[in-house]
Amino acid sequence: MRGSLKFGIAGSTLASLAAALFDGNLNYNSPSSRHVNLGINVPKVSRRSLKRGSVAFKPEELNFTHGVASGDPWPESVILWTRAAPSLASDQSNVTVEGTAQLFNHDTGQYVVADPNPICVEWKVFQAGYSTESKAVSTGQAYTTSDIDYTVKVEATGLQPFTTYNYQFNICGTNITSPLGRTKTAPPADGDVSGIKFVVFSCSNYPNGYFNVYGNAARKDEHDFVIHLGDFIYEGAAKGERAHNPPRVLFSLGDYRTRIGQYRTDPDLQLLSQNYAWIPTWDDHEVANNVYRDGSSALNNTEESFRNDGPGISVDQRKMNAVRAYFEWVPIRQIDMDDNLRVWRSFSMGNLVDLVILDTRWNDEYLEAIYDDASRSLMGSHQERWFYNQLTKSSQRGAKWRIIGQQIIFSRIRESFGWNRDNWNGYAANRNRTYKHLYDNNIGNNIFLAGDSHQNWVSDVAWVGTKPYDQKTGVGAIGVEFAGTAVSSTGASGDILTARAAAEARINDEMNTELQWQDGYYRGYYLLSVSPEKVTAQFYGSPSVASRNAWSLPLANFTVVSGDNHLSRPVAGGTVESGSLRGGRTVDTNLTLNTETGEWDVIGFPTMYLKT
Repeated sequence: MRGSLKFGIAGSTLASLAAALFDGNLNYNSPSSRHVNLGINVPKVSRRSLKRGSVAFKPEELNFTHGVASGDPWPESVILWTRAAPSLASDQSNVTVEGTAQLFNHDTGQYVVADPNPICVEWKVFQAGYSTESKAVSTGQAYTTSDIDYTVKVEATGLQPFTTYNYQFNICGTNITSPLGRTKTAPPADGDVSGIKFVVFSCSNYPNGYFNVYGNAARKDEHDFVIHLGDFIYEGAAKGERAHNPPRVLFSLGDYRTRIGQYRTDPDLQLLSQNYAWIPTWDDHEVANNVYRDGSSALNNTEESFRNDGPGISVDQRKMNAVRAYFEWVPIRQIDMDDNLRVWRSFSMGNLVDLVILDTRWNDEYLEAIYDDASRSLMGSHQERWFYNQLTKSSQRGAKWRIIGQQIIFSRIRESFGWNRDNWNGYAANRNRTYKHLYDNNIGNNIFLAGDSHQNWVSDVAWVGTKPYDQKTGVGAIGVEFAGTAVSSTGASGDILTARAAAEARINDEMNTELQWQDGYYRGYYLLSVSPEKVTAQFYGSPSVASRNAWSLPLANFTVVSGDNHLSRPVAGGTVESGSLRGGRTVDTNLTLNTETGEWDVIGFPTMYLKT
C-alpha cells in the first residue's frame, strides 16, 4: 500500500519545483530531445505526477538496486549515476518509442500504467575522507520515474580539478542511502600534469564468464580513470550458469534495459563502477552484431528481413531502443546527438593528454570487394573531419600525447585466412587518410587503443609501403597501438599452447611487419600510465573466468618514450608471460597475484570459460 503524497506549497511554486527536479535528471533529455521519439515530454510527465490524490511509493519500498557509477570527468564536474526503484526488474513498456506523439509520454494506459508520482532522490558530493554532512561541495535533487527505468543521472558541478571525491544518493528526506561512491575530476586543459593512469577494458559477455578483471583492477587501485571501448553488453540469448536475461535476442526497449540491468548486478562491475569515473564508448553489441547505418549482421532494412529476421521491429526502431537504454544506464554525458547518435568526444587532460574517443562501426558484407574504395568512411565524413581536427588542435596546443580510444584494430594485420576486413583493414582508404594526416602534419606521440577482437595485440603504427619503417628499431613509425583482450568474451580456441602457436604464426607472418606481440588466451585488461617522458602499458590476465576469483597474472609490459613514436627496444624488455613476442622469449611462470590478499602463488585452472 503506497502512502499519499501531499504537497504543502502553492501550485505554481510546486510546478516550478517539479520542473526543476525533472530537469535535474539528465536522462529526461536522453538520448536527444532533438529527435522525434528520442526525447521525453517532460511537461506531460510532470503534470501526470501532480494530480490530486495520486499515491507515491513509500520510502521503505525503494532501493538503490544496481549500485552507483560515475563517468565523463571534466575539470569542474562529473556525471553521477544510480537507479532508485521499487524492484530490480526493468519497465517492459515500449511506449517510449511507439505511437505518434512528437515526444513520448506515459499518458496512454494502452501500454503501461504510469507511475502516479516521481521518486525523489537527493545526492551530494564531498571531500574524500570526510562525512557527507560536514564537507559537501555539491548537492542536488532529482526525480526519476518508470519513463526512464527509474535511473538517475546528474551532473555534479563546482568541483576542483583532478581531485578525488566521495558521493552518495539517498531517497529524499530519508536515511535510505546508496553505496558510497568515489570519483575523480579531470585536470584542467592548461594544467601542468605529471602523470595520469587509465585502465582499459572491452567486451564483457555475461554468460561466457565472471567479470573478474573488473574486480582485480578495482582492488589494485592503481589508476585514475576507466576507459571502456565497447561491447559493454551482448544482445544474444546464451544459456548456462550465467544465462542471459531476458532469455532471447534483444529487440525491445524493455529487453535492452533488462540486459544492461543484469550486467550491472555483477559485483565486480559494481565495484569498479562505484570507485572510478568511466569514459565509455559503445561498439556493436550494445545494439547488435556488426550494426551499422542500414542494419546489422542479422537484421537489415528490407521487407524480407523485417518480416523474417526480427519480431516486427525495424532496424531503426531497434537502434532507438538500444541507444535509449544505453544512455539511461551508462554514466556518459549528453553530447549533442546530431544525426549520428553521437558518442564521439574528446577530453583535454592538462598539457599531458588529449583523449579522443571515436565511434567506429562497419558492415562486413562485400568488404573484400570494396575495402579500398576511397568514397567510404568508417567513421562517417562528419566524425572523420572532426577526428583530424582534434589531432591537429591537440598538436598545436602542445599536448604531449594523443590517445585515441576506439573499438577495432587499426594496425595492418594478416590472419591465416588472409586479411581480416572486420576492422580497419576493411576501410584501407580511411586508414590511409589518417596516416596521411599524421605524417603530413608531423603529429607524433600517438597511442591508439582498441578492443573488439577479444585478443591482445601490440604494434608500431607505421604506414608500411608508403613511408620508411625499420622493423628492428621501430624508426619511421608515427605511434603505437595497444589492443586489449576481453573481460570475458571468448578469445582464441584451445589451450594455452594452441593459442601460443597461433600467436607465433601471426608474428612470423612476413606481412605483419608492425606487429610486435600477440596473445589470445587470457581474458584481461591493461594499465596505461602516462607521463611527459613516456607511456607504459602493463597487460594483465585472469587465469580463468569460469569461476569468480581474484587472481591476476602479469602478462607483458611495454614502453613508448616521448618523441620515439614506436615501442622501445627490446620490446617488452625481451620477455613476456604468454603469447608470442617478436625477437623475444615467452616464459610462462604462472606467478599470479591474489588481489584480495596481496599474496603471490603459482596457480592454474583447467578451463577458461563457462559452458553456454
